[in-house]
Amino acid sequence: MSATTEPAAAVAAPSPVVRQKSSTWRHIRYVLSENPVTLFAAVLFLCFAAMAIFGPAVAPYDPLASDTIRALEGPSRAHWFGTDQLGRDILSRVIVAARIDLGIAVASVALVFAAGGLAGLAAGFFGGWVDAVVGRIADTIMAFPLFVLAMGIVAALGNTIPNIVLATAIINFPLYARVARAETITRREAGFVDAARLSGHRDGVLLLTQVLPNIMPIMVVQMSLTMGYAILNAAGLSFIGLGVRPPTAEWGIMVAEGASFIVSGEWWIALFPGATLMLAVFCFNLLGDGLRDIVDPRRRT
Repeated sequence: MSATTEPAAAVAAPSPVVRQKSSTWRHIRYVLSENPVTLFAAVLFLCFAAMAIFGPAVAPYDPLASDTIRALEGPSRAHWFGTDQLGRDILSRVIVAARIDLGIAVASVALVFAAGGLAGLAAGFFGGWVDAVVGRIADTIMAFPLFVLAMGIVAALGNTIPNIVLATAIINFPLYARVARAETITRREAGFVDAARLSGHRDGVLLLTQVLPNIMPIMVVQMSLTMGYAILNAAGLSFIGLGVRPPTAEWGIMVAEGASFIVSGEWWIALFPGATLMLAVFCFNLLGDGLRDIVDPRRRT
């Protein structure tokens, strides 16, 4: 009598969602391992993000507490970045300032992506009067020196953080509108768009489900670059007295306060906030190329 063999229990195959997540993480690890510059930028970004999130908790001193007895002390074991003219710890102020500067940058980039990106998407897809209106708005903004325009907006509306975010978003509107428009024009007649249109999808659905995902790689790079511009813009406005108001810890304010002490030898007051500002902009500029490699499906290995 032949023995009947039971079939071995089949191993459950991973779901498509699990496979997609595994593939995405594998691709991210590949990009970071193959590009040391991107890995360095990612680590630097995580450091700035940690400063923004946990800054007030990890700062060694109160960033607003003054101690005139220890004013203008150079870097030491007690105060790694020294103290300013009021005896405030510069390291603590640099750490806490990351929340305001990065917060302004993130909010302004999100706002201009929603406004400029969608406007450029509609202009490139529909053309006609929509394209003309978006183009004239972008041309009008570009007719002004952008930083001067930001100064005028903040001076007219008041130097509050929401107004700084609005001014930063407005001066970056043409960049997003033009990039989104150019990328949309090259894809609106693509085969996958025609196939979706023949399947009965409306124009709004086509924009959001077919065109927008395919222009996201270049938009993500633009967002990364604009983060650096937004930080510089916020710091520049604070430097000339139109940004965040003292005594709030902000990199531009700290550089402005320390500039007058460089001649007398107190170099550390402006150096450390300025170096931190430079590293933040440098980080986002480097991060843009790496994000393109990660997001663009054509670069997957």
